[in-house]
Amino acid sequence: MSEPLPRPTRPSLAARIPPGGTSDPDEILDLFLAWVSDLGLTLYPAQEEALLELLAGKHVILNTPTGSGKSLVALGLHFKGLCEGTTSFYTSPIKALASEKFFSLCEDLGPEEVGMLTGDASINPDGRVLCCTAEVLSNMCLRRGPGLEAPAVVMDEFHYYSDRDRGVAWQIPLITQPKTQFLLMSATLGDVSGIAEKLKAATGREVAWIHSVDRPVPLDYEYRETPLHETIGDLLAAGKAPIYIVNFTQRECAELAQALTSSQIAPRERRDAIKEALYGARLDTPYGKEFRRFLSFGIGVHHAGLLPKYRLLVEQLSQRGLLPVIAGTDTLGVGVNIPIRTVLFTKLAKFDGKKVTMLAVRDFQQIAGRAGRKGFDDRGSVVAQAPESVIEKKAAAAKGKKKPPGKPKPQGKPGGRPGEGAQAEVIWTEDHFEKLRTRSPETLQSRFRITHGLVLMLLQRDAELDDPNARNFDSLRQLIAASHEDDLSKARHLAHAAALVRSMNRAGILELKRDTVTAYRWVVVSPNFQWDFSLFQALALFLIETLPLLDPQDMDYALDLVTLVESILEDPDVILRKQTERERQKRYLELKAEGADYDFLRSELDEVSHPKPNADFLFGAFERFRHAHPWVGGRDLHPKAIGRDMLERFLGFGEYVRHLGIQRSEGILLRYLSQLYKTLVQTVPDLAKTQEVEDVIGFFRTLLERTDTSLLEEWESLRHPELLTDQNRHQKVEARWITELASDSKLLAARVRTELHLLVKALAERNWEDAAAAVVQNAEDPWDERRFETAMAPFWEDWGDLVATAEARRHKWTTIKKVGEREWEVEQVLLAWGRGEEAGEVLETGWAVRGRVDLSGAREVEGALV
Repeated sequence: MSEPLPRPTRPSLAARIPPGGTSDPDEILDLFLAWVSDLGLTLYPAQEEALLELLAGKHVILNTPTGSGKSLVALGLHFKGLCEGTTSFYTSPIKALASEKFFSLCEDLGPEEVGMLTGDASINPDGRVLCCTAEVLSNMCLRRGPGLEAPAVVMDEFHYYSDRDRGVAWQIPLITQPKTQFLLMSATLGDVSGIAEKLKAATGREVAWIHSVDRPVPLDYEYRETPLHETIGDLLAAGKAPIYIVNFTQRECAELAQALTSSQIAPRERRDAIKEALYGARLDTPYGKEFRRFLSFGIGVHHAGLLPKYRLLVEQLSQRGLLPVIAGTDTLGVGVNIPIRTVLFTKLAKFDGKKVTMLAVRDFQQIAGRAGRKGFDDRGSVVAQAPESVIEKKAAAAKGKKKPPGKPKPQGKPGGRPGEGAQAEVIWTEDHFEKLRTRSPETLQSRFRITHGLVLMLLQRDAELDDPNARNFDSLRQLIAASHEDDLSKARHLAHAAALVRSMNRAGILELKRDTVTAYRWVVVSPNFQWDFSLFQALALFLIETLPLLDPQDMDYALDLVTLVESILEDPDVILRKQTERERQKRYLELKAEGADYDFLRSELDEVSHPKPNADFLFGAFERFRHAHPWVGGRDLHPKAIGRDMLERFLGFGEYVRHLGIQRSEGILLRYLSQLYKTLVQTVPDLAKTQEVEDVIGFFRTLLERTDTSLLEEWESLRHPELLTDQNRHQKVEARWITELASDSKLLAARVRTELHLLVKALAERNWEDAAAAVVQNAEDPWDERRFETAMAPFWEDWGDLVATAEARRHKWTTIKKVGEREWEVEQVLLAWGRGEEAGEVLETGWAVRGRVDLSGAREVEGALV
């Protein structure tokens, strides 16, 4: 697919740094302003004020609208650090933003000055301008404390301070780095006076709070009481595309996209350009055909249920101005690089996980603020739809019809499933729209919390400091005392931390080490865990303590270990609902065949849920664990079988998506499998990984690699982040993975075995389409559907059926032989069921699939290797 157009060349800011540097704030400001002038830019008043305050040595909280140049102010702070010979950090909520900023800073400041930190590894770690996510900086602060060399820190999208799950990462740098100068930036901060006071008290440095509502691209607002398709048509006719239509469920996005295919969204020349841009794009998953069809009409779909590569494709097409309409979710607020002119809200209420509530002012303004493209639009537009019931009532009145008495039609279907648009009635008015537009965002709330992972890092920090005058847990006590919590909450956090420490000690993660000189007993982390051992799953400790109860000699050990891991992962609700539907349908047919009456049938079906293997064992172990670890509190175990189900059925990614009918949510399955894979690799101790477990890990890695490398690539870049410096990143990542496969015989064997076993399964089912998709297609000698069918015809005559059970996947039936520098010959023996006296037995047939793996040239890892 064609890449986004490159940015025009900019003059180098690095060239403005004086030889030997300078600490004179006036000289630094003059140098920076001269560069800004060379760009043809004039600073806005808020930008100028922020730069002056930063050069005066103050912290700055910069609260200005989207597109008002906050990034330029941040660049000024980085330039100041380079002139002074000091280090500065840039942090963001997500890796995509940190990566984008990394490339941008490399262009302005030179690649030798800019680095990127990914947690366990780094790109140019000696660079004096370092990009990372807030979590990475937070972990550095925990591990190094005040000793971290961070004279200046930029925290972008600082409203994440109030995020329920991630806010603690935005607070930790503020309370652990008293010598750091902070620039805190966001378009939607609200009243930050409390944070400013705490920051001043912790650092002794003045805080300048700079607030502006002036937008470079002004917004106009409109409240519509017309049907949605009419509103969209009017906006297109008025030249207000591209339009981002905000939905609050993935189903609504897909349904809207489908409905819009009957409208004239894009002219013929635009659709031809889209077709050309899609040439070579791999859209081969179950949802890919529908996704491609939407794009062909000029309609993008963008939500978390899509594969990451599909979302990236929508972003790239929108950056080229090819998509007039994008049906997406409220993820637009941050980290989505989609330039748009109009934001259209289909609703002003959303499901918050428990109930439907009105949008928060911050959420509304964060999304609305993305309207208007600087340099393209004189104005941006924000449009909100009235409730459907109000629109229908108005339409009926216009036609002279009387609306039947009763309550207004609720938004969604009562009694439906959470997150799928099926919610209780919530009605908003134009007055609500006006308040969302004009009110200040809600005050940011402290989200400080203590976790196992946080305790581990602080203990590792204490061990590295090796201060004989410090007590055990000094760093932990200091962190809680410095937090932005009230005194009562601090006492609660301290008690919770003590409970976590006791539980980790009982689990053998912590141990006591006696000082040979003073006889003082130090609490240290046990050396019995791998270097990347992680406890960042909330119930990872339950996994560690329960693993010894499984028998590695049991034939189901690997499957039971997967079940144990799955029980501590968050539930992907949409997948579990589909599993439940299938189980209920199966039970319904059984009861109908037995002649069950309606009342009994209904009561039985109400009890049916998704599969929960080993549930009694898991819940029993968890009750004992909960009793021994009071910190567990209201946390619950989540027994389920998604990964296990795929293993037992031996279904590939696409097969399992079709099996459950989750085409519109295949991205959720991919993300879940990525979490399962990472937990198997990182949290399960190496000593618990038998050969069968290694094969399981290889199976899931293969599925991820063949489907969409994005999530796996993001995680594994922790070990190979230097590849991000290559502008042609995709090709470089491919080459690196080829190198890994070629050099790691276990990794290659797991990948090849999985591919051959999936091929055998497709052949056994006579699914010639999947068989052809399971191997590399050579244009000069293709193994297409017809060739597979023809080649297997004699086998069916001789043997009848092909075995594709677990027996067929035993190692002894697969041979991998290296025949060149990066070439292998592979063979998979085919088995069949015996007949007559040998009925029920698995027999060798004398047949085999023979192929080769050639890694001698650059090759795309997404797809088959054999």
